[in-house]
Amino acid sequence: MKAISLFSVIRGYNIPIIILAQYLSAIFILAPEKRALAILLDLNLFLLVSASAITIASGYIINNFYDSQKDLINRPNKSTLDRLVSQSTKLKVYFSLNFLAAVLALFSSWQAFIFFSVYIFMIWFYSHKIKKYAVIGNLTATLMAVIPFFAIMLHYYNNISFEEIENYKGHFAVIFAHACFLFLLLLIREMIKDLENLKGDLANNYQTIPIRFGEKVSKKIITVLTLFTIVPVYVLVDIYDVGYMDIYFYSCFIILIFFLLYLWKSNQKGQYLLLHNVLKFLIVAGVFCIVLINPTVLWNGKKLLLLV
Repeated sequence: MKAISLFSVIRGYNIPIIILAQYLSAIFILAPEKRALAILLDLNLFLLVSASAITIASGYIINNFYDSQKDLINRPNKSTLDRLVSQSTKLKVYFSLNFLAAVLALFSSWQAFIFFSVYIFMIWFYSHKIKKYAVIGNLTATLMAVIPFFAIMLHYYNNISFEEIENYKGHFAVIFAHACFLFLLLLIREMIKDLENLKGDLANNYQTIPIRFGEKVSKKIITVLTLFTIVPVYVLVDIYDVGYMDIYFYSCFIILIFFLLYLWKSNQKGQYLLLHNVLKFLIVAGVFCIVLINPTVLWNGKKLLLLV
């Protein structure tokens, strides 16, 4: 039961999705010109992905450590399971995972070591201080979620000369548009979580947007952010070629319309939880739909199936 409890604390069900997202991003978005086998066997990439996954797992632990009282109100069932592991044990595992992540990053490069050292500190500072404040807490949480992809991006583009940048402008635009769409979905999700966790946040003196400005203001901001997703989707679908992934973006657009309609009718925790799960579905579905950018890689023996 303690092993299950620790798995719940680190949200072990999320870690494989994060690893898959990083590898698929590398294969289909960041380095589409490289063979899949070369990417899968890239030792430095493996070290960076492993360091990212371990750092995120440790981040869940420290977040759980500081949110233990709030989760008793917001997630009583999960909190009961999580409390089977003592706070001291959680801290021991937290420091051990951070040490392991730092060592793996150091094996990759000293730049990666500095990158992940700063990332680990930022996660702790967010959990300890920043998350209690409106706006900056939401923005920081969203940024923490996308930072690991910057590590992968730097891995592929740190050796590009100034003269070569011109040739990569279109590639950078596609990557930036993908990042913007993901950032907006994650930010909307953080805003929905604030509505969902209103009671626990209020009891623990969290100054979130719904608490400081009201639920109506929070819904207006979510609506504006949802409308902003049209911009990166337009860039990806109408300006650049994302293959069959445009099916995913069109589907997202339809789902988000109903999402907004239901949002303005919602006023209970269960309803906000449903909206939260819809966003989680879109984010996870987006990970798997990355392969639609160039689906022939799935049956092209030269790239992925035979790995030769």
